[in-house]
Amino acid sequence: MAKIEFNQNVTFQDWQANFEQWAEEAPEGALKRYYQAGMMSAATPLKDSPLLALDLETTGLDPKTDEIISLGLIPMTHNAIRCQGARYWIAKPKHDLHAESVTIHEITHAELAEAPRLDSILDEILDTLVQQVVVVHCVAIERQFLLEASLKRYGYPLYFPVLDTMDIERQVQHKPWWKRFGKPPSLRLDACRQRYHLPRYKAHHALTDALSSAELLQAQIAYHMNLDADISDYWL
Repeated sequence: MAKIEFNQNVTFQDWQANFEQWAEEAPEGALKRYYQAGMMSAATPLKDSPLLALDLETTGLDPKTDEIISLGLIPMTHNAIRCQGARYWIAKPKHDLHAESVTIHEITHAELAEAPRLDSILDEILDTLVQQVVVVHCVAIERQFLLEASLKRYGYPLYFPVLDTMDIERQVQHKPWWKRFGKPPSLRLDACRQRYHLPRYKAHHALTDALSSAELLQAQIAYHMNLDADISDYWL
């Protein structure tokens, strides 16, 4: 299969320079240390970039009002997934769970009764994000929810560079004949994985979905991406 041409630098940010600025502005503590650790150069090849697959489950879809209740992380590279380094947290929300969200993520009030608040574990989560490019499926969810959590905890936003498997797949699957012959292919995580003949997992567990995103990115890299390209060609 031929390599596709990605729209380079459309949403490019100089993360290295930005981290230096945010390190000056962030309040003392875990968030300042996170920014002070810095970010890799935009010219780092994709094959040399440290990656961290991330997924979270929430009480709903609005980051302004809903809350993170679980978060899974798995370190990876373009050709390895380091399951021994996986981390998983659950967090007790400040408000009751909605029945609709429980149906999706299947995390109950009883499971969360003794869990810590997100505020008390956010420092630890930040430590795992240091100098990592985060892999997600739908950047609008993970990055925005963590930004809001950071604002509430530190009074300052958390930012991190992302490889978004949904956005990558959108570019891969974009074809002009959609408008003539019907709807575009689904960009749901499971549907994307099926196109690469990846195994099907039960969805909506943060750690399992992080693994699913990691495997999907490796497939996308193998079929469509240039390992020698700058990481800035792909990150958001």
